[in-house]
Formats: sequence, C-alpha cells, structure tokens
Amino acid sequence: MKKFKINGKGLVGTINKKQMKKGSYSIAITAIVIAIVIAANLVMAEIPSQYTQVDVSEQKLYTISDDTQKLLKSLDEDVTMYFIVQSDNKDGTVEKLLERYEDASSHIKVKQMDPVLHPSFTDKYTSEELAENSVIVVCEDKSKIVDYSSMYQQEMNSYSMSYETTGFDGEGQLTSAISYVTSNDLPMMYNIEGHGESSLSSSLESSIKKGNIDVQSLNLLTEGKVPEDADCILINSPTSDFSEDEKNAVIEYLEDGGKALIFSDYTAEDMKNFDEILRTYGVEREDGIIFEGDSQHYLSQMPYYLVPDINSTDITQDLKEKGTYVLVPVAQGIKKIDKYRDSLDIQSLLSTTTSSYSKVNMNSETLEKEEGDIDGPFDTAVSIREEVDEDTETQIVYFSTSAILQEQVNQMVSGGNINLVMDCLSWMCKSENTVSVQAKDLTVSYLTWTGHAAGSWSICLVLVIPGAILILGVVIWMRRRKQ
Repeated sequence: MKKFKINGKGLVGTINKKQMKKGSYSIAITAIVIAIVIAANLVMAEIPSQYTQVDVSEQKLYTISDDTQKLLKSLDEDVTMYFIVQSDNKDGTVEKLLERYEDASSHIKVKQMDPVLHPSFTDKYTSEELAENSVIVVCEDKSKIVDYSSMYQQEMNSYSMSYETTGFDGEGQLTSAISYVTSNDLPMMYNIEGHGESSLSSSLESSIKKGNIDVQSLNLLTEGKVPEDADCILINSPTSDFSEDEKNAVIEYLEDGGKALIFSDYTAEDMKNFDEILRTYGVEREDGIIFEGDSQHYLSQMPYYLVPDINSTDITQDLKEKGTYVLVPVAQGIKKIDKYRDSLDIQSLLSTTTSSYSKVNMNSETLEKEEGDIDGPFDTAVSIREEVDEDTETQIVYFSTSAILQEQVNQMVSGGNINLVMDCLSWMCKSENTVSVQAKDLTVSYLTWTGHAAGSWSICLVLVIPGAILILGVVIWMRRRKQ
C-alpha cells in the first residue's frame, strides 16, 4: 500500500499551496471589484444631478427653465445659496432644485446650514426668524432671503374653507434672488395714475417683483414731469383723458429716449390727448371691437377672445419658438397713421387674420359681420422704436386691450400673456437680469381650444367614435350569426 507523506512535500503541503493560490486570487478579485465600485461612486458623485436624477414629476418641479439657465450662464460673480434646514427636515423638491442650480453654473455654491447647530447664522442677514427650508442668496455684500413660505402658493378653497397648495414658485423666487444680488442697477418703472387706470393684476405684480423692477406711482398733475430716474413708464388703460400738460410731459419724456408700456381699452369717452400721444408715435386706435372670423384664431364660441398670430420680433422670438399661445380679449385694432416720421420703426407683435373685422356698432344684435364693419387684418400689439442719438433710443410697446392682464385670461394660456408682457419690459429696460419665471401650477393644466379645435373634437366625440363603435358591433354580430 502506498503511503502519503503528512509533512514536507506531501499531500498537505500541496493542498495548502493550492488553497493559498485560490485565496489570493479571490482576495485580489474582491479588492479590484471594491476599487471599481468606489471609483464608480466617486465618478457618479461628480456627475451633475440633472443627469443622474430624472425629474419624473408632472410639473417638472425641480427642472430649471431656459430663462434661468441663460441667467446662470451669464454669471461672472460667485453666488452662495445657504440652505437653512436640519438634515431630517429637508423638503426634497427644494433640495433637488438647489442641486440643479449648483450643477448649472460653477459660480453657484449651495451650503446647508443647520439652524440648531448655527443658531445665530441668519442674524447677519435678517432679524426675523426664518422657517426651515428657506434659502439665503448671497453675492459679496448683497443678500436676499427666499422664505420657504414664498416658494409655495396657497389659495382658499371656497368649498372646504381651507387653504390648498396651488403652485410651486421655488425657481421663480430663487432666480429672482440671484438676479437681485448680481445686479448693480435695478430698473425703475413709474405707474402713471389719476385717470381711472386699471390696477395691476396679482400675477403681473408678482412677475414684476420677481423681475426685480421697482414700481412707483406717478401723478403727473402734481409732479409735472416724469422723474429722471425712470427707466420706463406704465400707462394702464386710462378711462379719462390726460390733461394738455400731462400729455406734453409724457411726449417730452419719450422724445428724450424714454420707454413706455401702454395699454388701452375701448371706451366711448373722448380721449383726445391720450390718442395724441399714440399719434405722435405713428399709431392710432381703430373704431370698434375686433371679431375673428377664422375659427382657428379665437376661443371656442367667443370670436372676440382672439388667439392672434405671434410675429417674429426681438421681443416675441422666444414665445414663438416655444409655441406659446397668447389670448387677447375685447381688443381694438391698431393701425399706422397715414403719415409718420421715417425715423419711426413700427413692428407688429400680435396680429389677426384677414377674416377678422372690427364691429363698429356696439349696439348691434348680431356678432356676424355687417355693413359698416371694418375689414381686417389688425394689429393688437405693436413695438415702436426711434433713435434719438447713438446711445439713446425711444421704445414703446402698445397693447390695445388691458384684458390680457386679467388672472383668468392669463391662466387660460398657462401664463403666456404675462410672459409676453415681461419680455416687453425686459426689452425696454435692457437688462439681462430682468428675469421672471412663472410659478408651476399644482392644480389644473389648462388646454387652450380654438373654435376650430373644439368643433373638430365635438364631431369626433359625437359622431366618429360612436359611429365606429356601432359599425364594429354590426360586423361582430354578422360574423357570429354566420357561425
């Protein structure tokens, strides 16, 4: 019988060598895998969250808009955003939104500050107590507080008599704060009053505030002229006429390179001096109210709620490219006067179709076109510019209805009207930092249906689909009968 050696070069030694080789190989493989996992995690940590975390929320709550990205790319100063919150109390949406800001610009740094560990940190920026998840935006010696409560919009539910969260305005507030702390000169707009002007809607007021435009009231009757620090004036649908001195004050301001955002509404009042301001810059109001004859360019069953064509201009290009709708109710036509200065550049922003007409008789019992009505097309918004000298230019944007500013009208086109107005202000104020991002609606997403679209869907739902189901039922019945 053959004997195996227990020691030396026997079986045990051979087995131990094989086990050691296998063990060493396993350890090496394990070490390599661990190193790969660690390296992968380090690499993934450096990849922007916009590529590693997909925003699957319906409203894209923590996806930043093109306007915000443009602002962030233009930054040449460092901005720190202090996130005031304990780790256990973070609002996930706000946290992810801040990550997107940090990823979008090397000049943005987000730092979390625990209010328990650093109780006196906020004292250098505010004397008020901040709610957790608030953000302090700082650039050098300028700062702005974005309170957590301002990021969520709430409205009273008339049925439950309780407040409900209706919108998320985190991006709008944070972008506004960054714009504020990085701007040296903020635009000043004077709102002319004293002629029964319409008050600003809450949506427009909010957008102007987020655009960091300071608004002050101006009574030309008492002041006598437009202040020298005015970057723009607002004339919001006066219901009584300007005096001769007020008219001259406005024209003098504009002739010196001033900017004006003007709205008007149909009125039976004599507005001689107000109309003279418009005529000085080459335009006048058409008689009557516009009705649209093309069903693809008005709201269903309301031919005076116009969905005009958006023309390509410096102001409207972004809205046009995005396919945004603008809703223009109860507007008058804007037409150029027969003779105006060659130096005036008048461009149409919004226009109706050739099927439109202006109804002159306001007591008419029919909405259809009748004798005496004026044929279209018409402009409902125009921009006017005139060079004063090499460095100065007069700029005016004129809308022939103030109804575009109404809350409900603006909501029906998902904020398109206010976006257009803010683009006009940004054009006139010549400030890249005049950015106003609309809040993201958490309740209803509005679908704008023109008369043509509503008619097509009605036919489809009432006739086509039921007819198809009926035909399918008959076919199935006949096949079964033959079996």
